[in-house]
Amino acid sequence: MTVAGHEWLEEELRRLKNIERPEVIQAIAEARAHGDLSENAEYHAAKEKQGWIEGQILEFEDKIGRAQVIDVVKLSSETVIFGATVTILDEDTEEEKTYQIVGDFESDVKKGKISIQSPIARAMIGKSEGDSIEVAAPGGSHAYEIMKVAFI
Repeated sequence: MTVAGHEWLEEELRRLKNIERPEVIQAIAEARAHGDLSENAEYHAAKEKQGWIEGQILEFEDKIGRAQVIDVVKLSSETVIFGATVTILDEDTEEEKTYQIVGDFESDVKKGKISIQSPIARAMIGKSEGDSIEVAAPGGSHAYEIMKVAFI
């Protein structure tokens, strides 16, 4: 994962442990004070949220523990690799798009970050500026030209 993705994950983990977990514990305590737990919707909702929070904490701790953090600014390559920011030109529409290739959980197409597992990223890996790629998509195949490879 990228340094930014690792920092985001650690911040989310801190937020879950230091804010969300104590809030849900307080909500459970308040709901218990209302009496009969079998028909207490507030209690059941708080317990369900607690389960979700604890699951997220375990998942984030696991990802952080297994992470290989890559500082993309220190990378240099003529070809597309993990962490590269790639500008491509749609050969049909002449529209340029720029994407950074990141880990699965970091991907957000609206922010220009695509998963290394995505079809377009897999097609770009190992290619250089000027190369053409063909990407199979549900709407049909698309051809792109790699215009620029950068590490920013």
